[in-house]
Amino acid sequence: MYSPTTFRRHITFPAFSYVTTILTIGDATIADALHGAASAFYGTILGVLPALLTLFLMQPYGVFSIATTTLVVALTSFAVATIDSAGLITKRVALGQIVIIYVANFKQDNPTHAKAMLMHPAHVAASTAIGVLASILATMLPYPSFACCEVREKSKLYTEMATERIRLLVDAFCSDNYSCMTAFISRARCFGSASTKLLQDIKLKQSKSQWEKPPFKLSPPHAHNRMPSDRLMQDFEMALRGMEIALTSTTLFPIKFLDQNLKTNLLSLRDQLILKLLNQNLLTEAKEIRDESLRSLNFISKDSKDLAPLFFLFSINLLCNDPELVNAAQEMKVMSTTNQAAESCGEVKNREAKTTCLLNSLNLTSTKFIVALKCSLSLGLSVLLGLLFSKANGYWSGLTVAITMTPWRESTFKLANVRAQGTALGSVYGVLGSLISQNLMELRFLVLLPWIIFAGFLRHSRMYGPAGGIAAAISAVIILGRKNYGEPSVFTIARLTEAFIGLLCSILVELLLQPTRASTMARTQLYQSIGALGECMEYSLVSSWDLGVLKEKEKELREQVNNLSKYTSEAEAEPNFWFLPLNIACYRKLHGSLAKMMELLYFMGHSPSFGVPWNELKEGIDGDLEHFKKLVGCSLNHSLTSLEKGLDDLEIGRQQEICGCGVWSAHEEEEGEKVMASFVHHAMEVAEKLQVDIDGEQKCKVFLYLASVGFCIKSLITETREIEKGILELSAT
Repeated sequence: MYSPTTFRRHITFPAFSYVTTILTIGDATIADALHGAASAFYGTILGVLPALLTLFLMQPYGVFSIATTTLVVALTSFAVATIDSAGLITKRVALGQIVIIYVANFKQDNPTHAKAMLMHPAHVAASTAIGVLASILATMLPYPSFACCEVREKSKLYTEMATERIRLLVDAFCSDNYSCMTAFISRARCFGSASTKLLQDIKLKQSKSQWEKPPFKLSPPHAHNRMPSDRLMQDFEMALRGMEIALTSTTLFPIKFLDQNLKTNLLSLRDQLILKLLNQNLLTEAKEIRDESLRSLNFISKDSKDLAPLFFLFSINLLCNDPELVNAAQEMKVMSTTNQAAESCGEVKNREAKTTCLLNSLNLTSTKFIVALKCSLSLGLSVLLGLLFSKANGYWSGLTVAITMTPWRESTFKLANVRAQGTALGSVYGVLGSLISQNLMELRFLVLLPWIIFAGFLRHSRMYGPAGGIAAAISAVIILGRKNYGEPSVFTIARLTEAFIGLLCSILVELLLQPTRASTMARTQLYQSIGALGECMEYSLVSSWDLGVLKEKEKELREQVNNLSKYTSEAEAEPNFWFLPLNIACYRKLHGSLAKMMELLYFMGHSPSFGVPWNELKEGIDGDLEHFKKLVGCSLNHSLTSLEKGLDDLEIGRQQEICGCGVWSAHEEEEGEKVMASFVHHAMEVAEKLQVDIDGEQKCKVFLYLASVGFCIKSLITETREIEKGILELSAT
């Protein structure tokens, strides 16, 4: 607005400058701005350079009809959508430029003139560059905002929450009654939910902080040192989660073996951990803490009711040592015994990876094709209808689709709803602001600033989210950041209409190309999650020597369970129309059971380094593990069969035996109790025979690990029952 006239002559699309700024600034750190700048530059190469060639070839023929423009937009957008190396910001910038370059030609007096045709893409590129410059400058003022510094600040906040969780969980364990324990647990869960969100934010900002490293060297010296490790954070969080699971599974308080000596040692250990967290930050530097509570645990319990408290002691013992060092020791042990097998397995995996990569490069996969086709049809249809409605403002419908296009499946109706509401809110605010300050642009800036702040809150709200917040910000900025465009109300109505045309085209194409309902995908994802759980359990109990494969199975299971939560949330926001509603409560319960079983399998595969070969421990309990695997695996197979057959013959399975995979009957309940009793008996025999240390500390570690495995087995059996009950409930709806 304040630049010279000669400069403004080349910035013919200031609205796209505003859009580019909002797309590239991200969370307002230098790393976000640099990443956005690189993405916008790449997007300009994909959008402007091909457009220059196309317009130059079309110029002699003067072919600029609505049909030709729609066809060119559809074809070029399809080409951009198929490029794997282009990120989300890159594709949105490129698609937005394509829409403006081809569709906004209808605004020009003589669009077939050679000079106008060549300068038009250059003006679009210049408008994009101004938006990128603004985003970089904004992150520098009033002082540079570094992603690595935010990671450290959030890590510090996570540390403070972790200290409070440790205090609450240990106090809950030492409580004299059940009501006090419940109060402590309730408070700890609140911190746990906030910690999970913090860890997700830390991981996201860590990935972006790479842009602040050399060759840019923009971050302060040593800013990237002492950065938290993803693996260490996950292990630390899982140990706290294990303490919480143990307490929620304990029903008898006070704990019978919790004498005054053990209680004193636990409180002392709690203070040591808290002091270590506050002074050294366990996320970046971990040194072993001597757990004196192990020395005071001078008994071996054969009561299965004590497994949950013993699992608590095992989990807190994990916090006393560096989990990364433990895992590194395990990996060295595995490599020393299975080096040849790992090398051969690695060769096979490399061949498979190369084959898969070759096939992907030669074939346009169905998913990739559908995404590109969805992008092409959405933009083409929105441009066609937008131009038919208004040639002067027809590009707004295509631009609405371009800046909201995503390569993945999304909650179509939910996001379209919040985008429409955000667009309407921002437009109304923009019109009101224009009426107040029609002639003074300075007042428009003052009116705009509080709305930008409010839109930031909308972006992080549960109701609107990023889609609604960005739509609200863009709509207000586009109206208040322009002048000499006629009456604001007339422009607003025209733009709102074009935006709704674009949103309707997106919904229509989404329904045509991906007609599968989210509820159907949630059901399919439930099937895949249970299958991944069975495979992960197989490796946890039988092939625990292959730590690399086990980690891959755990990662795959985590992805499947997370996808189940995603599709369940999408199905909850999906309109039912003439379909039966999805049993959301049941799916939430099933997801909770699967998530808990995933966490329990983590502990079963997490054997500490206590100086005893795993094979020696496994000999005494191998038969019980096989029996448990057969019992639970059969139940999971029945769940898979029931889902695959549509849950029609679930009731018939009640009368089948265990190998017949029926719903848990009295006979199977008895079998589960037998497995637990046999495991506890054999595990205690193994622990009693071990003579690994004079003071018995190593022996106590083995005992706690075996008790933790017993607790995990007991909990896995319980959650398996809950899964079958949930599937039985699904069959009734």
